[in-house]
Amino acid sequence: MASAAEQLASNLNFSTFAKAEDLKKRLWFTLGALLVYRLGTYIPLPGLNPEAFAQAFQGQSGGILGLFNMFSGGAVERMAIFALGIMPYISASIIVQLMTSVVPALEQLKKEGEQGRKIINQYTRYGTVLLGAMQAYGIAIGLESGSGLVGDPGWFFRISTVISLLGGTMFLMWLGEQITSRGIGNGISLIIFAGIVAALPSALAGTLELGRTGALSTPLILAIIVMVVAVIALIVFVERAQRRLLIQYPKRQVGNRMFQGDTSHLPLKLNTSGVIPAIFASSLLLLPATLAGFANTATLPGWATAIVTALGHGQPLYMLLYGAMIAFFAFFYTAIVFNPKDTADNLKKHGGFIPGIRPGERTAEYIDFVLTRITVIGAIYLIFVCILPEILISQTGVPFYLGGTSLLIVVSVTLDTVAQIQGHLIAQQYEGLIKKSKLRGGKRGR
Repeated sequence: MASAAEQLASNLNFSTFAKAEDLKKRLWFTLGALLVYRLGTYIPLPGLNPEAFAQAFQGQSGGILGLFNMFSGGAVERMAIFALGIMPYISASIIVQLMTSVVPALEQLKKEGEQGRKIINQYTRYGTVLLGAMQAYGIAIGLESGSGLVGDPGWFFRISTVISLLGGTMFLMWLGEQITSRGIGNGISLIIFAGIVAALPSALAGTLELGRTGALSTPLILAIIVMVVAVIALIVFVERAQRRLLIQYPKRQVGNRMFQGDTSHLPLKLNTSGVIPAIFASSLLLLPATLAGFANTATLPGWATAIVTALGHGQPLYMLLYGAMIAFFAFFYTAIVFNPKDTADNLKKHGGFIPGIRPGERTAEYIDFVLTRITVIGAIYLIFVCILPEILISQTGVPFYLGGTSLLIVVSVTLDTVAQIQGHLIAQQYEGLIKKSKLRGGKRGR
């Protein structure tokens, strides 16, 4: 079956795509939904002075606000109704996943199949509302504390801000679910992808402008382009890399016939945690600089100023903590999303086993051993991909959008979307082959 699928994948061409009407509808729906999202990033909050906020944002663009602005497609810079973006939903999803590992009732729901997943998804939505409301209220208070940012501060502004920002997040959550079910690719990932890609042209233009003014030399710009291409190639290679464990199934007898035992593979991704470690590490490290930026630097104690300075971009302490946090979250999140014991129990339930390993607990230990070793490689890969561009950003002033985290998100989402498109095309070819075989069978019957 695998060889047949590979042969079909190699035969895909433009004629196959032209015949895939359902795929074209899904692509158009996805593009339309992303266009709606981009339009929403330009609708400002009511009661806010856009010019004053733009000036205030410039002083904070290097902190956590710059990271959130990248994920929201520039909505934070314009303080649009989509300024919160999809981050409250991602945070709620991670919190619920953590709780499913420690709360027995949620763990049981996770094992109940489709119905259990629906209930967990509902809890995630409730968590999104709670986190979004808290963040939106915090933003409203922060905006009121700024001089000249809000024309008429008070409860009316706070309530309207909470409703606008929370409504924007809930709409994006719904839009992402619609893309996943009626479009192509993962809707939440594509929304973040669209925000980053929309800012890439201006980031490239800014880099070339630095070269024109002499701030960056031509050899350095060429080196940056080569580095970006090399990092993209590395991301593609590692994200597609797998460690396949051989799984065997014993012979089985159905009636009077004896069927030979089948073999398959258990694929373990080299980077199981995805881009989550880089996002978490960046957010935590940029938080002190952001808080210090909002505070009055003259009133900060000496030790606080020293910490903020040491945690600046390109500083040795920043790089060390950044790499350590990425490694920690790589192992932590892998342990959450992949449970070797559940995998071993499922294999045992269906009669599968790893050659030379006893089913059950021994299999779980072996899978955990292999997963730990490949996670070490995945963590080293994430550290390299994220820290190398970070050094260039701090030393040369290259825009934030050319960092390792943004490249990792863009390439990973592109690979996933292309794989889903290819899957639809293969299914289209399968349907065509089945129809042809039925027609041939009908003609022979006549």
